Amino acid sequence: MQGVLYEEASIWQFLMVTCLIGGWAAWMTGKACAQTWRSYTNLLLYLLLLGLGVRFIHHALFEGTMFSLHYYVVDTIVIVILGSLGYRYTRTNQMVTQYSWLFERASLLSWKPKA
Repeated sequence: MQGVLYEEASIWQFLMVTCLIGGWAAWMTGKACAQTWRSYTNLLLYLLLLGLGVRFIHHALFEGTMFSLHYYVVDTIVIVILGSLGYRYTRTNQMVTQYSWLFERASLLSWKPKA
């Protein structure tokens, strides 16, 4: 896996920086976009920029390559998945609480019209 998903000497660095720090920031970005009723397209633009920030942390702390398209794509995919989950979770909570007479929760990440 080393060399495919991450370039650091240890998977723990990848998990800490990309999944934990970057994932938390992505979740909060998704939550903020949902709370302010922004579109999913706006969220994707913000997450692409956050991917650059995660690459910078890898570069600054662990001497990783800053401008590597391969690792940028890997980091950004992880970030987009976690940011999208945060967006859908928050949007579902919004829809079922603010429009409780129209919608009910179908799952953790979706809602449906009341029958």
